[in-house]
Amino acid sequence: MPPICQICDGAVEEFLDLGRQPLSDAFLTEQDLAGEFFYRLAVGVCRSCTMVQLVEQVPRDLMFHEDYPYYSSGSSVMREHFETTARALLARCADEPDPFVVEIGSNDGVLLKTVKAAGVRHLGFEPSGKVAAAAAEHGVRVLTDFFDAESAAAVQHNDGPADVIFAANTICHIPYMRSILEGVDRLLAADGIFVFEDPYFGDIVAKTSFDQIYDEHFFFFTARSVQAMVAGFGLELVDVERLPVHGGEVRYTIARAGARPPSDAVGALIEAERAQGLADLVTLRRFAADTARVRADLQALLRRLREEGQQVVGYGATAKSATVTNFCGIDSDLVSFVCDTTPAKQGRLTPGTHIPVRPAEAFADPYPPYALLFAWNHADEIMAKEQGFRESGGRWIQYVPEVHVS
Repeated sequence: MPPICQICDGAVEEFLDLGRQPLSDAFLTEQDLAGEFFYRLAVGVCRSCTMVQLVEQVPRDLMFHEDYPYYSSGSSVMREHFETTARALLARCADEPDPFVVEIGSNDGVLLKTVKAAGVRHLGFEPSGKVAAAAAEHGVRVLTDFFDAESAAAVQHNDGPADVIFAANTICHIPYMRSILEGVDRLLAADGIFVFEDPYFGDIVAKTSFDQIYDEHFFFFTARSVQAMVAGFGLELVDVERLPVHGGEVRYTIARAGARPPSDAVGALIEAERAQGLADLVTLRRFAADTARVRADLQALLRRLREEGQQVVGYGATAKSATVTNFCGIDSDLVSFVCDTTPAKQGRLTPGTHIPVRPAEAFADPYPPYALLFAWNHADEIMAKEQGFRESGGRWIQYVPEVHVS
């Protein structure tokens, strides 16, 4: 019996199996190895509403918890992105007498700090305790809880309706989408907007960026599937915007049905998705074949470099690197260690493959001949920062959209 769609209860047809995978952000000590959690990472498409989604769910409390190690403020590019986004959201509710902005998955408050500085009422939902505490230290009002129908109703009762509900790289994480949209329906003002941005499935297919698929990313959105997803809750997709961040995202703007006319961009993107064949099994199986080709090419390159006695170091202990290392069988025999700036990851081992994670300073002590760039979505920022590596003769290994050395 095929899996059931978490949006519409339709049949989900599997098209990609990335094998046995660990929790992508569970960086381990030696003592943690015996109890490491694994699951099968597979992706399917709903034959009714076209939503692309994982076949298996990982319990949310295993992924988003007190020690969750991702901080949005860690990248200067993302800090600038969220400051710009916050100003745009504030402009869209500037005519309200007492605007109220709510963020789902507010992380360390990188966006809401700008909202607070503008003197606007705000609230962030952030279930991961330490990053929520980081936001609170900056004076951001944050609720350490998951957003759902019940918690949204409580906020509406206490604070009134929200003029803007925003989420970045969060909505795609949440399998219980019906409760999320019920919460949006309860909390959103009559003329308010729900805006969220997440990795775009069209870019994932076009770039063969299969590492965007991991436990925390449950849904992979298109304009067509988002349109179908919100329609059952009295909501309507009224605008879309392509974004360059995180390897390609789309910002979706949702309003109450009939409250705002949809922009021409919505129809244009849906038509482009039809042309790309994003809901067609032929396209999806070709994507799976391309993913297998990248794995074979990356394995061959790393094994050749090992045989030649060349050291390869990983750059960026990202969540998505767990997919690559485990799917491709990359362990410390092929990549000696991974450098990362996040203190919570340093001195630990990568999920599943147990490669040591070292501080960023280890990258230049001394520079290795090759670096495997796991944080490829920040390539421009990283390469500008690491010019000394290039000057030392070092070469970058990348695998999106294909394996190449530069």
